[in-house]
Amino acid sequence: MVVWFKTFSKSKLAILALVFAAGLSPAGAAPQGPQGLDGEPLLDSTLLQALIDIAQPGQVITPPPGRYRSHLVISKPIIFDGKNQVILDGEGTGSVLWIKTDGAIVRNFRITNSGPNHAQQDAGIQVRGKNNVVEDNRMDNVLFGFSLEQSEYNTVRRNKVEGKRISLGRRGDGIKLWYSHHNLIEDNEFTSGRDIVFWYATHNRFVGNRQSGGRYGLHLMQAQYNIAENNYFFDNSTGISMMYDTGDELRNNVIAKAIGAAGVCISMKESSDVVIENNDILYCSQGISIDVAPYEPDTKNVIRANRIAYNDMGVAFLNDWKGNEFTGNLFTGNITEVAVYGGGSAKRNLWDSNRWEDYQGFDRDGDGIGDKPHRLYNYAGRVWMDKPNTRFFKGTPLLEVLDFLDRLAPFSEPVLMLEDKHPLVASDAKVKAGSTLDATEDLRKNPDRPKPAGEAPIAHDKVSGPGGATTGRRGSLEPQRGPIGSKDDD
Repeated sequence: MVVWFKTFSKSKLAILALVFAAGLSPAGAAPQGPQGLDGEPLLDSTLLQALIDIAQPGQVITPPPGRYRSHLVISKPIIFDGKNQVILDGEGTGSVLWIKTDGAIVRNFRITNSGPNHAQQDAGIQVRGKNNVVEDNRMDNVLFGFSLEQSEYNTVRRNKVEGKRISLGRRGDGIKLWYSHHNLIEDNEFTSGRDIVFWYATHNRFVGNRQSGGRYGLHLMQAQYNIAENNYFFDNSTGISMMYDTGDELRNNVIAKAIGAAGVCISMKESSDVVIENNDILYCSQGISIDVAPYEPDTKNVIRANRIAYNDMGVAFLNDWKGNEFTGNLFTGNITEVAVYGGGSAKRNLWDSNRWEDYQGFDRDGDGIGDKPHRLYNYAGRVWMDKPNTRFFKGTPLLEVLDFLDRLAPFSEPVLMLEDKHPLVASDAKVKAGSTLDATEDLRKNPDRPKPAGEAPIAHDKVSGPGGATTGRRGSLEPQRGPIGSKDDD
């Protein structure tokens, strides 16, 4: 065990000697003692706790290699380093490690077997303090990965967190911030958790993380002015959910494969002054879902330069609402580009300079902008918009035939859903929309995946009606922006 003994007083050295004696007892070192959940002998952590309690600020404590039963509390600004040779085991009860100080560093541990108690929020690491750094740790079989409450200016980076292998509704969160501000969460990997959640949290940055297999990839609830950028969110019920938040920014993320019946890449519920920019929004039931957003008076949401592709619905409004600005986005490969439930239209929002796959027009002067506006109409035959329960039958032959006949000989005057006066007409590859990241190899496992450049993907069956409305016609898309996936991705 590495410590600097010269910093201890004589009285503390006497205490340390007694603790060492306790640590050498059979319960602490003998292999026939208690065992962890995977059969490895458990060592007593009394010595470690005593060293932490008598340590000086800035001191480095490196435990000997081994597996320790742990409910340790870091109460001083020390450097606690496992050197990737130490396992802290919670034995299935409580939280494994607590940080109750400012300025501590915890790194290079494996942390496992937290308790299952949601009321106590049993976690791998609990943080209650400022300016702490938690880095390069591995967690498995933990209910919550990290729980930060009323904690500020902490850094959580390069950790791998795997939750308990239980049903989704019984899991805890990969990381939870509650009334915690100005924290940096970067380059972590979260799997088998429930949510990444920011509750009443402001000015946090969530950067360069990879998250999959949860309910909400990122849940911003009553949060303000947080930034999420350069992240991957895959295989969640909802990629990113923003509820009652203000001023949050989503930039340069890949959000994909929220494909359940209610799967949504990005959901906004009464969210105001939100910026959604340069994201890849791919292969979800709904690309962007909007419900009474923006909510606050005199605010707007900016949705700019995103690639919204291969979704059932590109953008879905739960009602006729206003205050959203859609500019410079690429809409391609979606079965339905824009839908509004319950009647009404999306005309009260700004639509300008977007690239629409089904635009019907020309660019005679070669300026990259269509010679006439792109208009999207709603026909009476789309009963699934007016009667949400009928959405179950969306895409069935009966509704497709009804939709086709309505476009061929409308039963009533079609309703203008939206108008983009300056639609882009460049090829998909030339539109500067979407993230600079590559989607992971995980997308390659799907036969209906977004196709890399060099392959000629087949569009959804579509027929074009007045104003660019779609159903029925079959055609091919141009090669997309770049390869989906890279050999370095998991």
